[in-house]
Amino acid sequence: MTHIIPWLRRARRGDRAVSRTDYAGAVYGSLLAASVIAASSTAGKFPRFETVVLLLVTGLVFWVAHVYARLAGERSVGRRIDWPQVRDVGRVEWSITEAAVLPAAVVAVSPLLGLGLTATGWLALAVAVAQQVAWAYLGALHASASRRSAALEAAVNLVLGLVIVAAKAGLSH
Repeated sequence: MTHIIPWLRRARRGDRAVSRTDYAGAVYGSLLAASVIAASSTAGKFPRFETVVLLLVTGLVFWVAHVYARLAGERSVGRRIDWPQVRDVGRVEWSITEAAVLPAAVVAVSPLLGLGLTATGWLALAVAVAQQVAWAYLGALHASASRRSAALEAAVNLVLGLVIVAAKAGLSH
């Protein structure tokens, strides 16, 4: 199941495995992917390929930055860092990178769907915003929020996504 829905994780607590879902990283990664798509250009020799690479590389760079920041924070309060902890933090933060995969896949398969560059950009942006809203909603529900609170959280994330959509529209990419 963890490979079908990439944000589902198995973490170890004592001797038993427990489910762990990193909704915050998924939301953040989706917002990041939407930003990359909005800022990417349709110029260049291979704009689709460049957008896919940019999405994946940006996701990886931000993942490394988040892992480093969490570990540096642990170290700054006097905690010793070991390799199992580095691996665990890397797993927890991995959803930031995974959130770029679906929008990148949309861009990659868009020629098979007969989409032009402009339509591809808008579809990939819609996918990134939709997954951002969905993960925010699911994360709130998972944190025992009421459906109303979860809907409010989804609405806030929709507004954030629409700000990026407006920026893309304003830049007329």
